[in-house]
Amino acid sequence: CPVPLSQAFPLPSLPRKQPTVLVVCGPAQNGAVGLVCARHLRIFDYEPTIFYPKRSLDPLYRDFTTQCEKMDIPFLSYLPTEVQLINDAYNAVVDAVLGAEAELGEGGGPCASILATLKHIRIPIVSLDVPSGWDVEAGSSGGISPDVLVSLMAPKQCARHFLGRQHFVAGRFVPYDVQKKFELNPPEYPGTECVVALRGPQ
Repeated sequence: CPVPLSQAFPLPSLPRKQPTVLVVCGPAQNGAVGLVCARHLRIFDYEPTIFYPKRSLDPLYRDFTTQCEKMDIPFLSYLPTEVQLINDAYNAVVDAVLGAEAELGEGGGPCASILATLKHIRIPIVSLDVPSGWDVEAGSSGGISPDVLVSLMAPKQCARHFLGRQHFVAGRFVPYDVQKKFELNPPEYPGTECVVALRGPQ
């Protein structure tokens, strides 16, 4: 995982009065970001719960899972299809199901029912890098509609179509040669922050 994941989540996007967070993780890199996000939230006294139905066999991702278990972060065995149960139990959902590395067809199969549920919940959704179900360039084609987007390294083309309340980028760690190669033109990061807001609350 090239992303320093513990730096990749803007805690101010989740007010302290909203401590219960459901983190929904996919099997690939974005799911790993979600696992470390859950651990990061737990360190700062939030109450994350993880739904991780298709666990990766990658040793690094398995280590992330073990770390979460040792921090007593609960794992759900299934995601309720009755969205009101989710609305009542949690104050926010972190979408770490699919990311920029996902192929166009990956929104089907086991992810389809997850996305169908996330489309109908009423609590805020925070998507990591690319909202699940979105094309990385074209944007939404029936995917979810997150309230907050956290772009990793740099905003993807689809971020132009993001209409939610807040947009953050976590990319201070990107090496200068990579910035130059891809002409990333990173924003100014205040102080020692590793996350910067591109769009404030709306």
